[in-house]
Amino acid sequence: MRIVLAAAVALLFCTAVPAAAQPADVASAVAAQDRRKLMTELDASRKPVEVLRFLGLKRGDRALDLFASGGYYGEIMARAVGPKGSVDAWDAPNFIDPKREKDWAALRRLVPNVKLLVSPAPRIRLPQNTYDFVMFNLDYHDLYWESVEYKFPKMDPKPFVRAIYASMKPGAILGVIDHVAAPGGTTREVAQKLHRIDPATVRADFQAAGFLFEAESPLLRNPADDHKKSVFDPSIRFRTDQIIYRFRKPG
Repeated sequence: MRIVLAAAVALLFCTAVPAAAQPADVASAVAAQDRRKLMTELDASRKPVEVLRFLGLKRGDRALDLFASGGYYGEIMARAVGPKGSVDAWDAPNFIDPKREKDWAALRRLVPNVKLLVSPAPRIRLPQNTYDFVMFNLDYHDLYWESVEYKFPKMDPKPFVRAIYASMKPGAILGVIDHVAAPGGTTREVAQKLHRIDPATVRADFQAAGFLFEAESPLLRNPADDHKKSVFDPSIRFRTDQIIYRFRKPG
């Protein structure tokens, strides 16, 4: 009888306390031999293994990659979360031409658990209460930028950030990486000219939307960057001073 009772208690305990989620296998994802050369060439400057470990991506996560572009982080995260996880890669329609659509279709054949979402940035459409993890890599400053050439309108960042918040599950993680701007000047002027942003603005914007600031990492900081050049200047491109912030949705 004691044995039966002990077994019942053990079973109850195992049922009531689920196993902790395992870290995503980012190293294997980055080391995959079939990754595109255009993407692997960015690894040295972006340090994806260290970055995603710091941010806390887990196996089985449903993740979102914002302004996914060519799919650098979308592909890595989809491989890393495993078949029980998935990645939605969002971008604005003005950045998705026929060639990029073809590239995304090819990527999905290679990595089936990643898919592209497209909607206008000022009216971004995301599923609600869905994501465990969100990556916003090197593009938050673009919400303060506008371009006739790229058909990207002037917009208010606040509704965009609120949409991200609403799309995340309670307790979910948001990682924000961006090029550092020196304090001074208006956010829009600096973003327009240099494609940089003051880290204080990043923190203030996301905290105003309800996010909790949890931690930052020095992995991508570069004190040799004087913050006065455009991020596309050949003398500093791929070596800019960058912040990595980890936020969390309360819950």
